[in-house]
Amino acid sequence: MKGNTEDVDPVRRSLLVKMLAAGAFTTGWARKAMTEALGKTPGMLPQGKSIYSLDGRVLVNNQPATPDTLITATDTIETAEESRIIFVVGQDAFILRERSRLELGSAGGRLVINTLRVLSGKLLSVFGKSEHTVHAVTATIGIRGTGLYVESEPDQSYVCTCYGTTELQAIDDPSQHETIQSHHHDAPRYILASGAAGARIRPAPFKNHTDQELELIEALVGRVPPFVLPGDSYATPRRTEY
Repeated sequence: MKGNTEDVDPVRRSLLVKMLAAGAFTTGWARKAMTEALGKTPGMLPQGKSIYSLDGRVLVNNQPATPDTLITATDTIETAEESRIIFVVGQDAFILRERSRLELGSAGGRLVINTLRVLSGKLLSVFGKSEHTVHAVTATIGIRGTGLYVESEPDQSYVCTCYGTTELQAIDDPSQHETIQSHHHDAPRYILASGAAGARIRPAPFKNHTDQELELIEALVGRVPPFVLPGDSYATPRRTEY
Protein backbone atom coordinates (compact mmCIF):
# COMPACT_ATOMS: atom_id res chain seq x y z
CA MET A 1 0.00 0.00 0.00
CA LYS A 2 1.23 3.49 -0.81
CA GLY A 3 -1.13 5.65 1.22
CA ASN A 4 -1.23 9.19 -0.12
CA THR A 5 2.12 8.88 -1.91
CA GLU A 6 1.27 7.01 -5.12
CA ASP A 7 3.43 9.38 -7.16
CA VAL A 8 6.65 8.43 -5.33
CA ASP A 9 8.96 5.81 -6.80
CA PRO A 10 8.49 2.67 -4.61
CA VAL A 11 12.21 2.03 -4.14
CA ARG A 12 12.91 5.66 -3.18
CA ARG A 13 9.92 5.75 -0.87
CA SER A 14 10.96 2.52 0.86
CA LEU A 15 14.42 3.96 1.47
CA LEU A 16 12.97 7.17 2.91
CA VAL A 17 10.66 5.25 5.22
CA LYS A 18 13.58 3.16 6.48
CA MET A 19 15.64 6.31 7.03
CA LEU A 20 12.78 7.87 8.98
CA ALA A 21 12.45 4.78 11.14
CA ALA A 22 16.20 4.92 11.81
CA GLY A 23 16.01 8.57 12.84
CA ALA A 24 17.96 9.85 9.85
CA PHE A 25 15.74 12.92 9.42
CA THR A 26 16.24 15.54 12.08
CA THR A 27 15.72 19.21 11.21
CA GLY A 28 15.91 21.70 8.37
CA TRP A 29 16.69 20.52 4.86
CA ALA A 30 16.45 16.83 5.73
CA ARG A 31 12.86 17.10 6.90
CA LYS A 32 12.01 19.31 3.95
CA ALA A 33 13.47 16.67 1.64
CA MET A 34 11.41 13.98 3.33
CA THR A 35 8.24 16.04 2.97
CA GLU A 36 8.89 16.76 -0.71
CA ALA A 37 9.70 13.13 -1.43
CA LEU A 38 6.75 11.65 0.43
CA GLY A 39 4.34 14.33 -0.78
CA LYS A 40 2.89 15.37 2.58
CA THR A 41 3.78 17.20 5.75
CA PRO A 42 3.20 15.59 9.16
CA GLY A 43 0.30 17.38 10.80
CA MET A 44 -3.14 16.76 12.25
CA LEU A 45 -5.12 14.41 10.06
CA PRO A 46 -8.34 15.61 8.43
CA GLN A 47 -11.60 14.65 10.11
CA GLY A 48 -12.59 11.14 9.11
CA LYS A 49 -9.00 10.00 8.51
CA SER A 50 -7.13 7.53 10.71
CA ILE A 51 -4.09 6.48 8.72
CA TYR A 52 -1.08 8.68 8.01
CA SER A 53 1.13 6.02 6.44
CA LEU A 54 0.59 2.43 5.37
CA ASP A 55 3.30 0.09 4.10
CA GLY A 56 3.07 -3.57 3.18
CA ARG A 57 0.22 -5.82 4.30
CA VAL A 58 -1.84 -4.51 7.21
CA LEU A 59 -5.14 -5.96 8.46
CA VAL A 60 -7.80 -4.12 10.46
CA ASN A 61 -10.34 -6.51 11.94
CA ASN A 62 -8.98 -9.22 9.62
CA GLN A 63 -9.63 -7.11 6.51
CA PRO A 64 -6.88 -5.58 4.35
CA ALA A 65 -6.40 -1.93 5.29
CA THR A 66 -6.33 0.90 2.76
CA PRO A 67 -5.37 4.56 3.30
CA ASP A 68 -9.10 5.29 3.76
CA THR A 69 -9.72 2.63 6.43
CA LEU A 70 -11.10 4.14 9.64
CA ILE A 71 -9.60 2.73 12.82
CA THR A 72 -11.67 2.95 16.00
CA ALA A 73 -10.95 2.36 19.68
CA THR A 74 -12.23 -1.22 19.55
CA ASP A 75 -10.36 -2.52 16.50
CA THR A 76 -7.60 -5.09 16.00
CA ILE A 77 -4.63 -4.21 13.81
CA GLU A 78 -2.08 -6.69 12.45
CA THR A 79 1.03 -6.15 10.36
CA ALA A 80 2.83 -8.70 8.23
CA GLU A 81 6.56 -8.97 7.64
CA GLU A 82 8.11 -5.80 6.19
CA SER A 83 4.89 -3.91 6.95
CA ARG A 84 4.06 -0.90 9.10
CA ILE A 85 1.20 1.48 9.87
CA ILE A 86 1.17 4.96 11.39
CA PHE A 87 -2.31 5.89 12.61
CA VAL A 88 -4.38 7.99 15.00
CA VAL A 89 -7.40 7.26 17.20
CA GLY A 90 -8.74 10.31 19.03
CA GLN A 91 -5.87 11.96 20.93
CA ASP A 92 -3.59 8.92 20.66
CA ALA A 93 -1.15 8.15 17.83
CA PHE A 94 0.84 5.04 16.99
CA ILE A 95 3.51 3.37 14.91
CA LEU A 96 2.87 -0.37 14.72
CA ARG A 97 5.88 -2.16 13.28
CA GLU A 98 6.10 -5.37 11.29
CA ARG A 99 4.84 -8.74 12.56
CA SER A 100 2.73 -7.16 15.27
CA ARG A 101 -0.80 -7.65 16.58
CA LEU A 102 -2.56 -4.91 18.55
CA GLU A 103 -6.03 -5.10 20.10
CA LEU A 104 -7.67 -1.83 21.15
CA GLY A 105 -10.41 -1.56 23.77
CA SER A 106 -12.74 1.22 24.84
CA ALA A 107 -15.23 2.00 27.57
CA GLY A 108 -15.93 5.47 26.20
CA GLY A 109 -16.78 5.37 22.52
CA ARG A 110 -15.16 4.89 19.14
CA LEU A 111 -12.40 7.46 19.64
CA VAL A 112 -11.45 6.92 23.29
CA ILE A 113 -8.98 4.10 23.86
CA ASN A 114 -8.77 2.72 27.39
CA THR A 115 -6.86 -0.52 26.89
CA LEU A 116 -4.29 -1.81 24.43
CA ARG A 117 -3.11 -5.39 24.11
CA VAL A 118 0.20 -5.77 22.32
CA LEU A 119 -0.06 -9.49 21.71
CA SER A 120 3.09 -9.57 19.62
CA GLY A 121 5.54 -7.20 17.98
CA LYS A 122 6.50 -3.57 18.51
CA LEU A 123 4.43 -0.46 19.19
CA LEU A 124 5.41 3.19 19.63
CA SER A 125 2.61 5.27 21.15
CA VAL A 126 1.83 8.78 22.33
CA PHE A 127 -1.25 9.34 24.45
CA GLY A 128 -3.56 12.15 25.46
CA LYS A 129 -4.36 12.93 29.07
CA SER A 130 -6.88 10.15 29.67
CA GLU A 131 -5.81 7.02 31.49
CA HIS A 132 -4.74 3.96 29.51
CA THR A 133 -3.61 0.44 30.33
CA VAL A 134 -1.25 -1.40 28.01
CA HIS A 135 -1.02 -5.17 28.25
CA ALA A 136 2.03 -6.90 26.79
CA VAL A 137 2.65 -10.64 27.02
CA THR A 138 4.52 -10.41 30.33
CA ALA A 139 3.65 -6.94 31.63
CA THR A 140 0.87 -4.52 32.43
CA ILE A 141 1.61 -0.80 32.04
CA GLY A 142 -0.60 1.90 33.49
CA ILE A 143 -0.12 5.28 31.82
CA ARG A 144 -1.43 8.82 31.52
CA GLY A 145 -0.29 11.40 28.95
CA THR A 146 2.81 9.43 28.08
CA GLY A 147 5.12 8.49 25.24
CA LEU A 148 5.68 4.74 25.34
CA TYR A 149 7.54 2.11 23.32
CA VAL A 150 6.76 -1.59 23.84
CA GLU A 151 8.15 -4.80 22.40
CA SER A 152 6.06 -7.82 23.34
CA GLU A 153 7.59 -11.31 23.21
CA PRO A 154 6.63 -14.60 24.88
CA ASP A 155 9.54 -14.58 27.32
CA GLN A 156 9.86 -10.88 28.04
CA SER A 157 8.50 -7.40 27.34
CA TYR A 158 10.63 -4.35 26.64
CA VAL A 159 9.15 -1.08 27.88
CA CYS A 160 10.61 2.40 27.42
CA THR A 161 8.76 5.24 29.10
CA CYS A 162 9.86 7.89 26.63
CA TYR A 163 8.40 10.63 28.84
CA GLY A 164 5.77 10.78 31.54
CA THR A 165 4.88 8.34 34.29
CA THR A 166 4.09 4.64 34.04
CA GLU A 167 3.25 1.88 36.49
CA LEU A 168 4.90 -1.40 35.47
CA GLN A 169 3.75 -4.77 36.78
CA ALA A 170 4.77 -8.33 35.97
CA ILE A 171 1.67 -10.23 34.87
CA ASP A 172 2.58 -13.56 36.52
CA ASP A 173 3.74 -11.91 39.74
CA PRO A 174 1.79 -8.72 40.60
CA SER A 175 4.00 -8.20 43.65
CA GLN A 176 6.76 -7.18 41.26
CA HIS A 177 6.01 -3.63 40.13
CA GLU A 178 7.76 -0.32 39.59
CA THR A 179 6.78 3.31 39.06
CA ILE A 180 8.77 4.98 36.28
CA GLN A 181 9.03 8.76 35.97
CA SER A 182 10.86 9.70 32.80
CA HIS A 183 11.76 12.95 31.05
CA HIS A 184 13.59 11.48 28.06
CA HIS A 185 13.94 7.68 27.83
CA ASP A 186 15.38 7.65 31.35
CA ALA A 187 14.55 4.14 32.52
CA PRO A 188 13.86 1.43 29.91
CA ARG A 189 12.98 -1.93 31.42
CA TYR A 190 12.68 -5.61 30.61
CA ILE A 191 9.80 -7.43 32.32
CA LEU A 192 10.54 -11.15 32.29
CA ALA A 193 8.04 -13.99 32.09
CA SER A 194 9.88 -15.86 34.84
CA GLY A 195 12.72 -15.30 37.23
CA ALA A 196 13.78 -15.02 40.82
CA ALA A 197 11.66 -13.17 43.32
CA GLY A 198 12.15 -9.45 42.95
CA ALA A 199 14.08 -9.80 39.67
CA ARG A 200 11.35 -9.87 37.00
CA ILE A 201 11.77 -6.15 36.20
CA ARG A 202 15.30 -5.32 35.06
CA PRO A 203 17.13 -2.32 33.54
CA ALA A 204 17.32 -2.32 29.75
CA PRO A 205 19.07 -0.28 27.05
CA PHE A 206 17.40 2.34 24.90
CA LYS A 207 16.68 0.74 21.52
CA ASN A 208 14.63 0.53 18.33
CA HIS A 209 12.77 3.87 18.41
CA THR A 210 13.71 7.50 17.83
CA ASP A 211 12.86 11.02 18.91
CA GLN A 212 12.02 11.83 15.28
CA GLU A 213 9.31 9.17 15.28
CA LEU A 214 7.88 10.58 18.50
CA GLU A 215 7.85 14.08 16.99
CA LEU A 216 6.04 12.76 13.93
CA ILE A 217 3.20 11.00 15.75
CA GLU A 218 2.80 13.81 18.28
CA ALA A 219 2.39 16.19 15.32
CA LEU A 220 -0.47 14.02 14.05
CA VAL A 221 -2.47 14.86 17.20
CA GLY A 222 -1.39 18.50 17.42
CA ARG A 223 1.35 18.22 20.04
CA VAL A 224 5.11 18.16 20.40
CA PRO A 225 7.07 15.93 22.79
CA PRO A 226 8.12 17.61 26.04
CA PHE A 227 11.81 17.06 25.35
CA VAL A 228 11.76 19.67 22.56
CA LEU A 229 10.14 22.35 24.73
CA PRO A 230 11.49 24.53 27.54
CA GLY A 231 9.77 23.68 30.77
CA ASP A 232 8.50 20.31 29.51
CA SER A 233 5.14 21.82 28.54
CA TYR A 234 3.50 18.83 26.92
CA ALA A 235 0.27 20.62 25.97
CA THR A 236 1.93 23.23 23.74
CA PRO A 237 0.57 23.16 20.14
CA ARG A 238 2.65 21.47 17.50
CA ARG A 239 5.20 23.27 15.37
CA THR A 240 4.07 24.39 11.91
CA GLU A 241 7.10 22.83 10.20
CA TYR A 242 8.53 19.36 10.62
